Amino acid sequence: MILQLRNLRLAYGTHPLLDDAEISIDRGERVALVGRNGTGKSTLMRIVSREIEPDEVTREQKPDLRIARLEQEVPAGTSGAVFDVVAGGLGDVGAALARFHDLTARLSAGEDVMDAFSKAQARVEAMDGWTLAPQVESTLSRLNLDADWQFEALSGGQKRRVLLARALVQEPDLLLLDEPTNHLDIAAIAQLEEMLLAWNGALLFITHDRAFLKNLATRIIDLDRGKLTSWPGNYDKFLEGKEKMLADEEKANALFDKRLAQEEVWIRQGIKARRTRNEGRVRALKAMRAERAERRERGGNANIITQDAARSGKHVIVAENLAYTWRDGNNEKPIVNNLSTVIQRGDKVGIIGPNGCGKTTLINLLLGRIEPDAGTIKLGTNLDIAHFDQHRAALDDSISVLDNVAQGRSSITINGQDRHVMSYLQDFLFSPKRARSPTHVLSGGERNRLLLAKLFTRPANLLIMDEPTNDLDVETLELLEERLMSYEGTLLLVSHDRAFLESVTERTIELKMGTLNKYKGNYGFYLQESAARIERQRKAYVNQKKEI
Repeated sequence: MILQLRNLRLAYGTHPLLDDAEISIDRGERVALVGRNGTGKSTLMRIVSREIEPDEVTREQKPDLRIARLEQEVPAGTSGAVFDVVAGGLGDVGAALARFHDLTARLSAGEDVMDAFSKAQARVEAMDGWTLAPQVESTLSRLNLDADWQFEALSGGQKRRVLLARALVQEPDLLLLDEPTNHLDIAAIAQLEEMLLAWNGALLFITHDRAFLKNLATRIIDLDRGKLTSWPGNYDKFLEGKEKMLADEEKANALFDKRLAQEEVWIRQGIKARRTRNEGRVRALKAMRAERAERRERGGNANIITQDAARSGKHVIVAENLAYTWRDGNNEKPIVNNLSTVIQRGDKVGIIGPNGCGKTTLINLLLGRIEPDAGTIKLGTNLDIAHFDQHRAALDDSISVLDNVAQGRSSITINGQDRHVMSYLQDFLFSPKRARSPTHVLSGGERNRLLLAKLFTRPANLLIMDEPTNDLDVETLELLEERLMSYEGTLLLVSHDRAFLESVTERTIELKMGTLNKYKGNYGFYLQESAARIERQRKAYVNQKKEI
């Protein structure tokens, strides 16, 4: 064991976030922390890393335990060269190395900084920093990062890799990862999996990516109603065990409530009962009342309902000989060239490709929101479009959760039925108190649930979903998956979640380096076909070499 926390308590409101909880981590194990959005998983991570102190805890850990954490969001104010950000994980020595790296680049550019350069060099030597410099370089190399890239100019996925490098460069005994696959493309997730499988340290991670979870976790810790329960084995075994535990809990609670009701009848009986009243029985009843008052009921399941609009025309989108190049000043990047495709009513299309390849741009092209350089786009008739934006731009952080959905109304119409907005939000697991909270206090998963709630207030026969699974807890994600599988309209889905793509989509478009490949099947079919295509190309290349 390298770390154990016992008697862990933390309360922010009526119910404690952590209630006499316990967690332990052994050397070299990979532990997945699961639980619904808003239960306190990220807070627990911050307690483990000692960034915040709980109300109460007994902590035991190995001497000189090194802990590093990858946060769910990019820390505010993070900027500068990638080398500087990564070296920042090494504290004062890292800052000295970053200063030396900066002055080396400026000196090479011809700036007159020799005096400052000499002082920086002396400072690194005095701190024995040269022994740590190779750690920075090797970590950058492993994650395919350029030391001189400017952090603020990077994509979301690239920023995540830089922050992961900053955590890894510390060579921690325990690495904490909070939604590490967010903003990563599928290839980067696979690379991260390989790296973490080969890593020798202990790992505690939170993820919504079921494939990532199943491939990595050697143990599951479940955070439910303030308690932590450890489940040995993989995620599938956890699901089986948790289902049985909840069923047993429900039976035990029903039996307890029946006994309590019987005792309440007894205590309320008339004069005859009071004469024979047993004081021990009265004390036992009071204890049962207290126990029942302390019980925290498990929250209900989300109830996501999609609304089908009137049927669209048979052809939803028809693109012919489409070409588009993204331009920013002197910079250019081809997105598509000579693309022709037809998306028909009821198609469920997965759009995949590396970060920055233009998946969101492609969607905007297909919807006619961007003018192509060449070719034509024709949208079908009778289209009602709903768009889930990965940046959640449709949410107003300055107003409450309720107001984001209500927009001045007290009720909304869902599939022809009037629903009170508060009741509707409870379907998305927002209690009345939470619904009145300002939007800016929500966790990442809660924000995604709110955006889904807002999206599905109106009927749509064309759903555009750009990374809808980010930060969602697995239960909500699986419900969304079921709803999209049964959705009768047309779906365009951009996602890095392999299991989600596998279940929901029926066609695949791969965008890569300005080229577009189409596959008549889901993600699993894409994997098979792309592997076969690569093998055909390899054989053709070998045959060509033989002929030469």
